[in-house]
Amino acid sequence: MKRIARKIPKGLAGRHALSLLLLPAIPAWFFALAAWGQTGDREPHIGYLYPAGGQQGTTVQALVGGQRLGGARSVHVSGEGVSATVLQYSRPLTNDQIKEVRKLLNNLVKLRRSGKTVPAYGLPEHPLLRNVDRMSLRELEYWINLRLNPAKKQQNMQIADMALLEITIAADAKPGHHELRLGTGGGLTNPLRFEVGGIPEVSEKEPNDRDTAELGAVDIPAVLNGQIMPGDADRFRFRARQGQQIVFAVQARALIPYLADAVPGWFQPVLALYDADGRELTFADDYRFDPDPVFLYSVPESGEYEVEIRDSLYRGRDDFVYRIIVGEQPFVTSVYPLGGRVGEKTIAAIGGWNLPEKEILLDTSPGGLGVRETAVCTGPWVSNPIRYAVDDLPETGEREPNDTLRKARTIKPPHIVNGRIAHPGDVDTFQFKWPSGGTMVAEVFARRLYSPVDSVVRLFDASGKALASNDDCEDKGEGLLTHHADSYLRVDLPKGVYYVQVEDAQRQGGAEYGYRLRLGPPRPDFALRVTPPSVTFRASRTAPVTVYALRKDGFTGGIEVRLKDAPPGFELNGARIPPGCDQICMTLTASQPFEPPAALQLEGATTIDGETVTHPVVPCENMMQAFAYWHLTPAQQLLATAMGGKSRPPRIEVAGENPVRIPEGGTAQVSLRAPKAPMLQDVKLELADPPKGMSLQETISMPGKWSLVLKADAETLKAGYTDNLIVEAVKETDPPPNAKKNAKAQRVSLGVLPAIPFEIVPR
Repeated sequence: MKRIARKIPKGLAGRHALSLLLLPAIPAWFFALAAWGQTGDREPHIGYLYPAGGQQGTTVQALVGGQRLGGARSVHVSGEGVSATVLQYSRPLTNDQIKEVRKLLNNLVKLRRSGKTVPAYGLPEHPLLRNVDRMSLRELEYWINLRLNPAKKQQNMQIADMALLEITIAADAKPGHHELRLGTGGGLTNPLRFEVGGIPEVSEKEPNDRDTAELGAVDIPAVLNGQIMPGDADRFRFRARQGQQIVFAVQARALIPYLADAVPGWFQPVLALYDADGRELTFADDYRFDPDPVFLYSVPESGEYEVEIRDSLYRGRDDFVYRIIVGEQPFVTSVYPLGGRVGEKTIAAIGGWNLPEKEILLDTSPGGLGVRETAVCTGPWVSNPIRYAVDDLPETGEREPNDTLRKARTIKPPHIVNGRIAHPGDVDTFQFKWPSGGTMVAEVFARRLYSPVDSVVRLFDASGKALASNDDCEDKGEGLLTHHADSYLRVDLPKGVYYVQVEDAQRQGGAEYGYRLRLGPPRPDFALRVTPPSVTFRASRTAPVTVYALRKDGFTGGIEVRLKDAPPGFELNGARIPPGCDQICMTLTASQPFEPPAALQLEGATTIDGETVTHPVVPCENMMQAFAYWHLTPAQQLLATAMGGKSRPPRIEVAGENPVRIPEGGTAQVSLRAPKAPMLQDVKLELADPPKGMSLQETISMPGKWSLVLKADAETLKAGYTDNLIVEAVKETDPPPNAKKNAKAQRVSLGVLPAIPFEIVPR
């Protein structure tokens, strides 16, 4: 039967609810859980990091803005060579504090204007106030107007908490993308991107909207760091020499891919270059399909220039963070071919700016098929990433002319063609024989390999009659793409001769318009994702996770998910994705103490055509874009941390058969072994977001045992349906003595049990 994807309920999806494990110390156990249950429905979250990078061999102070960051005490950075500590945590200033700070700083401005140099005093401890004494009068006046003017205040609780970090970057730290997470009193936050580079970094000094004369010129190469506020436009002055080929590359959406409360769902930068007289020389508001602008400028004469960045709609906020790389950076604009056959030497021709070589050797060594990345490295520079695919099918390159059916080049499926839409209006045509009939797949890889091709695939029979076509096909594994421009065709064909054509939907073309076309029978396969990327085990050591199955070429089988090389005591419950299911909630349990954060790895395995196929489960953050859309954005690690000490409490366990078999339209009992504890007397068990048609009819409590009576609706849940049930424990507490007369009892979630697999069987 068709399965309907379900999300973890609000009370469990945003926080990692507890399994019902009982600590020996009853009062501490209950009040800790009660306090946790009242603090909010979600985990601590960080929304921005500024600056979002640093140079090798330096130490930088950075601000983190987020929500529920109380008790921030540790920082975890992926990769080697980067460490960090928390210097300060502060909640948002209250309205009374803002009034007092405004009064104190306005008095300070008056004294500065009169020529008196006096230190700031009486200010509350807050990261935003740490540099007040070092601000010029101009900076201070700007800061007061920006931060303390009620008319300009943009309160956003999602980024209102702040922590000040000190980040140390070793001289040999790996350049590129690292991930930073904050360890707080409420658990481990989501990851944010932190870039490590080899060139000097500069942070903006406001005001720098127009008049940059007093700021001085920056020496390049440099990375320019800043934040865009409402109506803001930041300018940097720099010196350049005649003949330099300067790349200007913005990182903004690359740092924070999606904003939940903004349209189009990210900071949309506009970058412009001006000469010393204020004349605009060039500008960009994107790079191909990437919202982050990039352009090259060949310097005509030595002198000073200015680069300006703003939001296209003049929006702004603390999380509108940017980095602008300015210098003779190697930048790759074209790659051909976009991949190779596993184990075969593949040299790709590359084009672009400031490249030391025109070719690059692609690593096609055994070790997994799929998409890989490399880059051009020279001196302190690392180019933009080069994405390419590795496959095990035979490959050839296209040969022109092949624009029409009469000029089609013949290929023998299964096969991969490395092609290129060489010029606007170019069409590539291939002929193939389908000797036995059956299902045929034609799939383009281009946009997923950073190619600008917006492909269209068309299929024709031997007479030239059009049979099928496809423009776009969504790949949920590519969470950073919002235009899924790669084409996919799956058609049942009788034996015969056929033609397939590839062209660009926008009638564009050029050396950079490369693609890979896979033509042949289906190759059933799958990929896996898991959210969230940060798991917090609280006092009772169980947390829900959602695993997504991205099915390919018609694969519908079940998948067994398991932990790989996990520390002792970790368990994955309900660890099977049923046939046809696209997502399922499982639970992770840590039954033994461990040293946090623990890096966990999951993998999924199944049998396809008689062979065992195993793939890693990629950790992801499920990010909202513009109030409506959700994207699985990849993370580098799945990290787990533990709250509530290192005790090993007794567990409530599911007894009896696994999975639980429930008759169609009938009932079944689930037995739970529970330790005797007085706190269980008033606890209610409830199903958390059960599938439609599943209900908990009765809970029977006995000494050392519970029984749940489950009922399956005959009209909704048919025989063969399988899933996991998440059971939540809830306790109602009386209102506090000082509560209002009509105050209601508070419901406190005490956690969840390990996932309970079930199956609907015939009566």
